[in-house]
Amino acid sequence: MNYKLSHIPARSAKPREEGVTMVMDKGLSVRQAQDLIDASGHLIDLIKLGFGTSFVTPKLKEKIELYQKADIRVYLGGTLFEAFVARGQYKDYKKLVDSLGLDTVEVSDGSINMPPKEKCKYITDLAKEHRVLSEVGSKESGILISPAKWVSMMRTELDAGSWKVIAEARESGTVGIYRPSGHAHTTLVNRILSKIPGKDILWEAPIKSQQVWFIKQLGVNVNLGNIAPEEVIPLETLRLGLRGDTFFQYLPEEVAEKLRQRPTE
Repeated sequence: MNYKLSHIPARSAKPREEGVTMVMDKGLSVRQAQDLIDASGHLIDLIKLGFGTSFVTPKLKEKIELYQKADIRVYLGGTLFEAFVARGQYKDYKKLVDSLGLDTVEVSDGSINMPPKEKCKYITDLAKEHRVLSEVGSKESGILISPAKWVSMMRTELDAGSWKVIAEARESGTVGIYRPSGHAHTTLVNRILSKIPGKDILWEAPIKSQQVWFIKQLGVNVNLGNIAPEEVIPLETLRLGLRGDTFFQYLPEEVAEKLRQRPTE
């Protein structure tokens, strides 16, 4: 940090197991990727090359190597994994991952119907040589999954070898763990957390209000994903209580109460 302030919460350090920030790269150029690293690379743990963008992004390998040199793990979007599986090209997917030098992969079934046992087989197979993130929840609006099923799927996939399970929200933040309004399904989230350790879950939270909600519920070192490149530093200020939405989060209660009651001129 550039200077000292009291009452700043302890932030985990890279390489992080908790407090992970995952950024969505939807087709940044190599120059934009370098700018992102210069501005906030020290705060980014994971870069997801969103959905199938890696298929058409120029200088793909050059950009991946740039991120990796900055100590950022890169992986291909889960939708691309599904695209390979749907075409019967799983072996080609594994070859692609290896050819790009990726040590992290995502396994999802948000766009296609995949039996849980089949999904877990992919997780177990890929976990032999890679760090696996598996995504739980549908990308389609209106599809409701019971809290018990969310918990069951997450537990099963962690047992199959997933490093973390991703709670689906899409880049819009209006499905999965969120209502169409973007507000969190609080009952669902609380039921999940009653059975699955928070450190094992990466919550997709592309909208500021969602980030604020999770930080207030779970603290500075909550795992958050689908963060836009330009929102990495703003998110870090939310984590640290240096933005209005979380300003009083870490101040001593007696100080916070006195400041809240201060008359305005």
